[in-house]
Amino acid sequence: MTTGNREQQRGPWESFYGPNLGYVNEMYDRYRENPGAVDDHLRKMFDQWGAPPVAEERRDASNGAATVPSIDLNKVVAAVNLARNIRTHGHLAAKIDPLDEDRKPSTRFLDPGEYGLTESDLEALPPEVVWKNAPANVHNGLDAINKLREIYTGSISFEFGHVNEDDEKLWLTQIVESGSLDRNLSPEERKDLLKRLTEVEGFEKFLHRTFVGQKRFSIEGVDMLVPMLDEIIRSGVHDGAKNVMIGMAHRGRLNVLAHVLGKPYRAIFSEFHHAPNKDLIPSEGSKGINYGWTGDVKYHLGRDIDIEENNTALAHLTLANNPSHLEFVNPVVEGYARAAQEDRSEKGMPKQNVDESFAILIHGDAAFPGEGIVAETLNLSQLPGYRTGGTVHIIANNQLGFTTGSIDDRSTKYASDLAKGYEIPIVHVNADDPEACLAAIDLAYYYRRRFQKDFLIDLVGYRKYGHNEMDDPRATQPLLYEKINNHPTVRVRFAEKLVKAGIIKDEEVDALDKETHDYFQKVFDDIKEQGKGEIEELDLPEPVKNGLAKIETAYPLDKLRKINENLLKWPEGFNVYSKLKRILERRKDALEEGKKVDWALAETLAFATILADGTPIRLTGQDTERGTFAHRHIMLNDEKTGEKFSPMHALPEAKASFAVHNSPLSEASVLGFEYGYNVTAPETLVVWEAQYGDFANAAQVIFDQFISAGRAKWGQKSSLVMLLPHGYEGQGPEHSSARLERYLQLAAENNWSVANLTSAAQYFHVLRRQAAIANKDQARPLIIMSPKSLIRNPNVASPGKAFAEGKFQTVLEQPGLGTKKTKVKRLVVCSGKVAIDLHEAIEKSDEDYDWLHIARVEQLYPFPEDQMKELIGRYNNLEQIVWVQEEPENMGAWTYVHPLLNDVAPDKASVHYIGRRRRSSPATGEPDIHKREQERIVTSALTQGEFETGGNRK
Repeated sequence: MTTGNREQQRGPWESFYGPNLGYVNEMYDRYRENPGAVDDHLRKMFDQWGAPPVAEERRDASNGAATVPSIDLNKVVAAVNLARNIRTHGHLAAKIDPLDEDRKPSTRFLDPGEYGLTESDLEALPPEVVWKNAPANVHNGLDAINKLREIYTGSISFEFGHVNEDDEKLWLTQIVESGSLDRNLSPEERKDLLKRLTEVEGFEKFLHRTFVGQKRFSIEGVDMLVPMLDEIIRSGVHDGAKNVMIGMAHRGRLNVLAHVLGKPYRAIFSEFHHAPNKDLIPSEGSKGINYGWTGDVKYHLGRDIDIEENNTALAHLTLANNPSHLEFVNPVVEGYARAAQEDRSEKGMPKQNVDESFAILIHGDAAFPGEGIVAETLNLSQLPGYRTGGTVHIIANNQLGFTTGSIDDRSTKYASDLAKGYEIPIVHVNADDPEACLAAIDLAYYYRRRFQKDFLIDLVGYRKYGHNEMDDPRATQPLLYEKINNHPTVRVRFAEKLVKAGIIKDEEVDALDKETHDYFQKVFDDIKEQGKGEIEELDLPEPVKNGLAKIETAYPLDKLRKINENLLKWPEGFNVYSKLKRILERRKDALEEGKKVDWALAETLAFATILADGTPIRLTGQDTERGTFAHRHIMLNDEKTGEKFSPMHALPEAKASFAVHNSPLSEASVLGFEYGYNVTAPETLVVWEAQYGDFANAAQVIFDQFISAGRAKWGQKSSLVMLLPHGYEGQGPEHSSARLERYLQLAAENNWSVANLTSAAQYFHVLRRQAAIANKDQARPLIIMSPKSLIRNPNVASPGKAFAEGKFQTVLEQPGLGTKKTKVKRLVVCSGKVAIDLHEAIEKSDEDYDWLHIARVEQLYPFPEDQMKELIGRYNNLEQIVWVQEEPENMGAWTYVHPLLNDVAPDKASVHYIGRRRRSSPATGEPDIHKREQERIVTSALTQGEFETGGNRK
């Protein structure tokens, strides 16, 4: 081997000498026995470069004597283990609890003696043995160990060991150990920070003294949250972010609204002073009541502002409205961020740029591990349909959940431990160390920018008062509040530090505090003097009118045929699964004379024509690409390569994007995400499909607090579509009912539409109607009880003419019945699948049904009162109106429609119910029993004079 080849083979080993070389040789011996016995970095070097040179090869050129001194390799290994444990477990000894400064944690793992090391042993080692990239001022192993302890056990500590990506872990370690997180704030910057903390604390103190006993959920104890938000927003906007989305619960919300979102003090004081703008508060007969305006409490409201420079908007800042359900805003904000990142203006998948926006989520320390929606939302972070390029999470850790301590509210050491399962880096920081807090938020931002992943900060502080300033925390936490009451605030401590450093004088600190208070007092005095405040409320929602019937949704037949033809075109060489290919090709002539379009094709045609109209679409759900019932197949998979292709993306007629994503096995987080997406992208038709409608109740909070009431509470418009498979097929309690009754119970003030459809054309038209109202005053969510068995039922399929000439009809009549108006004695009213059961029974029967007519209510809410009155008015001899449903009497639509049918019934006609009796479970688990019950319902409805008990209004 030539000298040059030998040098090349030595590679990186040339930089090793003395104890370092001895240590590497020992590690190589271990590697030869078991490669997994050495750390990843060394293993990769051994894999690439082979054996390091033995120590004897290094000799002094002048006398040939070996230069390597004798060394105890056990000491080297012990020192390396000590350094590794400081990095991994240093957080256990860190000074992160402001209320426990005198704590003496068990630090045996930091004691060199536990590893058989003395200070002399460490001093004898070169620093590189324990710290590869030790800074220049570290001269030996002891210096290295002491410096590492200083870094990892101070008022900021780190947990990166659970991060499995080597490049991420290495980057994080280098940033932390290089000292680049040290801000070295200038004297002026420190003064500005003190001023900000004075504003934050002064605001809370003024509210506390002026509005005694009123709830405000103060920020005191985690005051640094505001400067941290200032810092990360400033960094993001500087780097070009156009939108910053914040989600948080009530703790500290008013302070964030005032100081981060710029809500005027005057507006906030007015709300506390009960001096509202009377026009915006509902009272009997006011337009607020008439328009459905209810508003929300002040610590639930959000706000949007533009961040401007030189009268130019640089970015948009949003604090999401949030109900008392704490963490449920998390997926909503993620939806905001994703919508703001996507360009939907061209066909194909939307084009995402994660630099356009980012999300900040502020959590409670009890809620973060306690509420399952947190884990559901964290799981979205790296999924293709939901990733947002990284979210910065901050736990505003006041070490209490309402009145409950951590020993009772979590099974983990830290509130943040849940994040470890998602490999999210974690920093714990003492909320009383302002500069450490800013270092933490900088690290979070830089990590997000570089790796486009989530980062979590555990901001450890306390809560100054009780949960809502009205209760006495000493009743349940006497020892904790003894500490808190004697603990100086972060403003006081930081001011003392600046005074000691000669940056500011005591009298300047006092003057700043007084100036802040005097300003608040002046604002409040002006409010009292004027007699009323200028409450900054959301604009009144526009009235949601019932003019949906006027919307034209028909689409020319020739254009439909062309679209249908294009939907069956696939890229050359793309191998569609042979069985599926035959199924899809049957659609080719579905629009021709004498043929019919089934449910799945009707949906596909609706989506295609909506894209042709220029409206983007986002469709998600657990099995949405294929469809739970293997009916949709809107995304195809090459059976040989696995490559994906959607005809929607190549559709020549499309003028906007089409996104379809299979979702995780979750309802609450996914539905919340889609709601947030739709609120931020209101021009988009956003559709969420439940795997089964029964499972939608796992997202009940999102339905209750956001979708049904968001407009009334916050003036927030949405046209979100929810497809909830519903229908009794003998498949048991959890595969039958989408709990239709719950959506009808929540229906009021035109807050949404609820439909239960019986034809493919109806589905086509209602989707096109929904797309037409997107981003308009008429926008409202749409709940569809979508079918299961009816998807392939020929009686649901519709001819091409119904798509080209028709429109959505809120009421459909049974063909062939009701023609002899004077003979009709009974009107059966129903909705959904049971109407098809009745239709099929009539088709099979030879009986004369002159006495009967059947009406299908396709839109249950808003109830089509005028159409029902017109229909009923044709039959002067009507004696009975019978509501027929497949659900139990205490479920389904009966309790909702009963009074409505009473209102439209003529005086001589009684209103009755036919269906299953009242039950606690939605359906039987026995197919035979189900079949008999269903036959009884149909037979009773079609048999003259037979009724069950219940529902008679007279």
